[in-house]
Amino acid sequence: MTEKSNHPLNVNGEPRAFFGRRSGKRLHKGQDRLFHEKLPALEIALGDGSLDLDALFPGRTRRAIEIGYGGGEHLARVAGEAPETGFIGCEVFSGGIAKLLEAIDDRQLDNVRVFTDDALKLLVKLPDASLDAAFLLYPDPWPKLRHHKRRFVSATTLGELARVLKPGAIFRFATDIEDYADWTLAHILREPKFRFAPVAPGAWHQPYPGWQPTRYEEKARREGRMLSFYFEFESLAQS
Repeated sequence: MTEKSNHPLNVNGEPRAFFGRRSGKRLHKGQDRLFHEKLPALEIALGDGSLDLDALFPGRTRRAIEIGYGGGEHLARVAGEAPETGFIGCEVFSGGIAKLLEAIDDRQLDNVRVFTDDALKLLVKLPDASLDAAFLLYPDPWPKLRHHKRRFVSATTLGELARVLKPGAIFRFATDIEDYADWTLAHILREPKFRFAPVAPGAWHQPYPGWQPTRYEEKARREGRMLSFYFEFESLAQS
C-alpha cells in the first residue's frame, strides 16, 4: 500500500503533479506580451506518438533537458554557450516561464523550446537514447513527509530519464537540502542504469565546472543554508 501511494502516477495512470502553484505575481506588460507573441512558437505540444526531436530542433543532433528551470538563468546561459545543442526547458510557474522568455528574447536564442506542464508527461513521449544531458537543479524538496510523493526524483522518473539519456550522458542534480540529497542517492543506487562515481568523498560539495549560482541558490545562502550537493550521474547502456 505504501508503494502505491507514493507512486508518481495518479489513480487514472496519468503523471501526478510535482508542483504546487502555477502563478504568483501578475506579469508585467512586457512579460505578458512575450507570453502571447513568443510562447506559442516555442511551446511543445504533445501528440499521440513520440516527440519528434529532429523536427523540434532541425539540424541539431545534440539535445538536453532542464526540469524545473526556475527563473531560467542556468538554461539561458548553457543554451547561449552551446548553440549547437537543442535545449528543452520544463517549468509550470508562469513567472519563471516569463523570465526565460525574456532571456530568450534578449539573447536571441533559437535553440530553446519549453514545456509548461508536468515534465514526466514529456519524458514518456521522448524517444529512447535521445538526450545528451539532463539537469534537475534545486528542485522543490517538498520537505513534509506527506508531500514526499511530489518529489520529482522517484523510481519512475529515474527509469524514464535512464531510458531517454544516451549511454554516457550525464544527469546533474543539485540541492541544498540534505534530506533530498540522501533521498536522491538512495533512489539512484537502486537504479542500475545510472552510475554514481565521485572522484573523491565529499567532491559532490564542489560546484560543477563553470557553475554560476542561480537566484534560488543565492536565496538559500542568504537564509543560512551554506552546504549544497552537486551530483553527477552517468547513464549506462541499456541492457
